[in-house]
Amino acid sequence: MKIYERFSDAEMKRLGLTGNMPKHVGIIMDGNGRWAKSRMLPRSLGHRAGMDALQEIVRVSKSIGIEALTVYAFSTENWLRPEQEVNALFSLLVEYFYKEIDELDANNVRVHILGSLERFSPKLRELMENARERTEKNTGLHFAIALNYGSRDEITRAVRSIVSEGIPESEITEETISSHLYTRCLPHPDPDVIIRTAGEQRLSNFLLWQAAYSEFVFTDTTFPDFTPEVYFECIKQYMHRTRRFGKVLEV
Repeated sequence: MKIYERFSDAEMKRLGLTGNMPKHVGIIMDGNGRWAKSRMLPRSLGHRAGMDALQEIVRVSKSIGIEALTVYAFSTENWLRPEQEVNALFSLLVEYFYKEIDELDANNVRVHILGSLERFSPKLRELMENARERTEKNTGLHFAIALNYGSRDEITRAVRSIVSEGIPESEITEETISSHLYTRCLPHPDPDVIIRTAGEQRLSNFLLWQAAYSEFVFTDTTFPDFTPEVYFECIKQYMHRTRRFGKVLEV
């Protein structure tokens, strides 16, 4: 079982990862199908290669001191994909939760599931709930997996919840809405940086509310080829930017 050791100051300096590290990183994992097609392989093998890449990204996220990592694994729109591909994705998810939970728990990683789980099979729901409950007291990296997630659906559900709780209109603030979103479970609900792989430059209904002041980094690398080295380069792009949050910085 691999131990996610924190990199030393010397190693962080060698990698160029000293300074303004993001606390929360969001990743839109894109390009599994294109990776497979370019190699004349079934799309399912692209998703498997993407799962292998994800394992390494989780490990090194903890090693470099990221506090929260949110990955977009399956959107509310992905149900429109061919049934065979959707079923293959779900089989991989079952396998992932079976194989990885011991390692995640042993390394103090806390697992969160963001999204509506009603449409998943009882077996997959049970595995996800087990992962969440088993790791809920862990205090290391917060690892959030967005499954059957869509930001518009998330915001709609938050509004319904606020209405059902009878919160007066005059008391509804941005904090009220944020506290009813799936990401309320994270120590830093809003991602500092969102990375999208495979060359696309859009959010695709991912963390729309939370991304109001996020930085964006786009890479042409497909997710199966998204190595720790490519990840570190994306992090460094973020580190070299100045965030103003609408303000003018004094000269």
